[in-house]
Amino acid sequence: MKTLDPTHAAESAPATSSTGLVQSLGLFSSTAIVAGSMIGSGIFLVDADIARGTNSPALFMGAWVVTAIMTIIGALSYGELAAMMPKAGGQYVYLRESLGPLWGFLYGWTLFLVIQTGTIAAVCVAFGKFLGVFFPAVSTTHWLWHIAHVPAIPVGPMVLGNMDIGVNTANLTAVVIVISLAIVNVFGVSLGAMIQNIFTSAKALSLAALILLTFTVGRNATAWSANFGPGLSEFWKNAGWSSMHPVQVGIGGPLVLVNVLVILAVVQVGSLFSADAWNNITFTAGEVKNPRRNIPLSLILGTGFVLTAYLLASLGYLLVLPMHGDPHGATALARGVQYASEDRVATAALGAIFHSGGAQLMAAAILISTFGCANGMSLAGARVYYAMSQDGLFFKSVGKLHPRYRTPAAGLLVQACWTVVLCVSGSYSQLLDYIIFAVLLFYILTIAGLFVLRFKRPDAPRPYKALGYPVLPVLYIVMASWICIVLLRYKPQYTWPGLVLVLLGIPVYLFWSRRSASQLHS
Repeated sequence: MKTLDPTHAAESAPATSSTGLVQSLGLFSSTAIVAGSMIGSGIFLVDADIARGTNSPALFMGAWVVTAIMTIIGALSYGELAAMMPKAGGQYVYLRESLGPLWGFLYGWTLFLVIQTGTIAAVCVAFGKFLGVFFPAVSTTHWLWHIAHVPAIPVGPMVLGNMDIGVNTANLTAVVIVISLAIVNVFGVSLGAMIQNIFTSAKALSLAALILLTFTVGRNATAWSANFGPGLSEFWKNAGWSSMHPVQVGIGGPLVLVNVLVILAVVQVGSLFSADAWNNITFTAGEVKNPRRNIPLSLILGTGFVLTAYLLASLGYLLVLPMHGDPHGATALARGVQYASEDRVATAALGAIFHSGGAQLMAAAILISTFGCANGMSLAGARVYYAMSQDGLFFKSVGKLHPRYRTPAAGLLVQACWTVVLCVSGSYSQLLDYIIFAVLLFYILTIAGLFVLRFKRPDAPRPYKALGYPVLPVLYIVMASWICIVLLRYKPQYTWPGLVLVLLGIPVYLFWSRRSASQLHS
């Protein structure tokens, strides 16, 4: 097994890629980055919102099946691109080479502005919130320096503002973690990978323990009768093609009734985002040993493991808690999955199993999960900005490696600085809502680029070819496009702002490209 472990550097000196990055990530570490970046706090929280939206155990599970199908197809498709272009920058490089430098930049721009940094900020603040279970002084309401409250400002289909700016003990904890992880990852990719391996293994064991408990000692007759009996009639309730489901259009808009296909697309906001970040390993391609083999394999292994765990965990919740519940219920069983306290379904499930101590157990698991997620995303994100800088489309200093550790130190620090701003601004959760549509849009464009490259470069070496091509990539594009269309219609607050953020990158691209061109001619 030592061949899979990058920490055994002493046994054979790691190779250096043509970019100067050290190739020290083996298959285990690559898979750990995939799984560790995917598993954050989402699987412990979003099921409550999915349950409220679907109002059916069958559709509740169906939402995760849709997410699993799309993510696996995405990973299989990205595997071909990664094997074909094993370079630092990943998705940025794929878009640049297939559709042109503008599209690559727009992805990198959105990634830096909010996708990567906003997610790191969100999971680090979540770490602070759950640390408060053990240390009550750590709280989002315990202000050390409250600068201002920005009131809600309606702007078309969205609402801006409605946030507090300042430093509280929860986001101060987040800031410390963000800076610490940036510094740790400066000191070599092997150290960051070792931390990722440890925390991914720990969070995988925690998730496995949660699943095991819900399938064994946690099962109870009340939940089984409510969700699966009699004869599975309750399971399929509200899941027929003629079933209609209420959806509120935008913020404060009218309630409309939609069919099964529409509601499954609407609830993907939570499940797809919880399973996102699987592509982070492609950002670090320049530091992966034998990348043409290990990146496609790690994508398949990592996404396969996480999605299986997500499906089992969600099914486990239904074995412990009734899906339908009373929002004013006094117990976890009474509130059900739909109205778990503060949407903490996993905590409610463990509370129903153990009655005391369940919240602490789940909080400990989420602390491990969020820390590992933040580390994986911190390690990976800086490699995209490094690749952009190499193309003259980002700050020049970000394109330089640390002279000793051969890591993109400037990129890690710039990423950390912007993440800190998002942590204390209170705006990161709002920004995350805005880019869900943009994330899907870039996935569609990247997988479309697979077809473009097959046409433009038919003779390019492809050590791995996308399984099921062209049927599966087309299926992904159709499914993702349908979700985007539905979100444009029924959730404009999640879509139009995302488009605005992307389009704001066009003048920035023109500035950087002209500046780069003038420097070349000078």
